[in-house]
Amino acid sequence: MRSGEIKALTGLRIFAAVWVVLFHFRPLLYGAAPDLTAALAPVLDRGAQGVDLFFILSGFVLTWTYIDKMGKTWSTRATLRFLWLRLARVWPVYLVTLHLAALWVVFTLNVGHVPTEDLAPYNAISYLRQLFLVQLWFEPFFDGTSWDGPAWSISAEWLAYLMFGVLILVLFRVARATRARSLMLLAVAVSVPPVMFLLVTGHFYTPWSWLPRIILQFTAGAVACLAVRRLDPSDRVRRSSGLLALGIVVAMVGILYWFDSHPIPDVIDSGGVVDVLFVPLVIALAIGAGTLPGFLSMRAVVYAGQVSFSLYMVHELVHTAWNWATRQFEVTLDGTAGAKWIVLGLLVLSFLSAVALYHVVEEPARRWMRRMVDVRAVDNPVQQIDSARSGKSATPRAG
Repeated sequence: MRSGEIKALTGLRIFAAVWVVLFHFRPLLYGAAPDLTAALAPVLDRGAQGVDLFFILSGFVLTWTYIDKMGKTWSTRATLRFLWLRLARVWPVYLVTLHLAALWVVFTLNVGHVPTEDLAPYNAISYLRQLFLVQLWFEPFFDGTSWDGPAWSISAEWLAYLMFGVLILVLFRVARATRARSLMLLAVAVSVPPVMFLLVTGHFYTPWSWLPRIILQFTAGAVACLAVRRLDPSDRVRRSSGLLALGIVVAMVGILYWFDSHPIPDVIDSGGVVDVLFVPLVIALAIGAGTLPGFLSMRAVVYAGQVSFSLYMVHELVHTAWNWATRQFEVTLDGTAGAKWIVLGLLVLSFLSAVALYHVVEEPARRWMRRMVDVRAVDNPVQQIDSARSGKSATPRAG
């Protein structure tokens, strides 16, 4: 398996994004459907771990796409092109949501009686740091670093992108010297240290904990990709892997419920140990067929996966606007049918906003920025002049 989109992993992205969305919407869910939300709490309360799954997927997909292009030897041109294409993928939506967050602050200061209380983060230095995706690099904790809350992880990923040009050189050589089974074990091993920190400290959210999360999870995803590239699975193995992926998901849910009822002593975020199953899940989905991989590869699910980044970036703006409205108009979610419809409407609005962002901003801007580095080389000026004099057209050569 060496090329082409792995659709099951694209489809997986929407579930990672929805996990994060529901994590942030928990207060609203408790207000609208307290009994159901309480029953799902062991899963919802660990929704922040969806970000770790995103980091692993990012490392996997980028290695899948670029290892043959960038792994053999260092190329400054190829590395700069890679960085520009990554900017083309994330920067447009990032910039739009950044400025929407700023405009929302301006709105609250001029409309109603519930202005944004803490204006300290909104200054020129903070703006420039966020503009260049470096706002997280100066802070031990990610809360409050970004005007649009989820953007902290994009700042973290930008750091991973900058190190990717060197990392891919190492990965290329590791892949040539290591068997698939060893690569799988190595990928799992690389993803373990954040869980070890959890067991030592009692929770994920510690000073600078975001740094090993992005570096190690991103690298774990990259090594998992190396393992998949070395495999040539039979149809039977692919079907078995599909069933294994489904079993891993069931095991993850079971673990979350178990540790909710039987937490590890002195470990607040006990359910966070499910992170060690993310790499096996990604590998199983990448080579699997049928069952869960088949479902995640359905057109509608893949499309939702393509929209997932915009959903991830816009949902907190919808959440913030609703929280303002509840204070402005003294609205309370009381568990009635109307409250349930309100929360469902907010979730639908978040998704529709993401669809709009994807089609109006993300994809058009990505194609526009990509054309900047995919411009075909034109013939030299002397040839163009000679062709013009002779009445012949000068056809640009492919770059």
